[in-house]
Amino acid sequence: MVKADGIRVYLIPCSCGTSFSIAEDSDRGGTGLTRYLACPNCGKRHDPKNRAIELCYYQEGYWKAESH
Repeated sequence: MVKADGIRVYLIPCSCGTSFSIAEDSDRGGTGLTRYLACPNCGKRHDPKNRAIELCYYQEGYWKAESH
């Protein structure tokens, strides 16, 4: 298993069933309520520090989810 360089996607899963992508550094900016991201489907707010899932692409041809 070898990760392909630079091919990553960061997702936030929501209880409504929607997952939405975020920028890699979205958990580093803001304080308090400005850091929370709203689900585009239901509006529920999520803290990217606790919810982000990193999807990494592997050279063998598959994606694997890892905690961010």
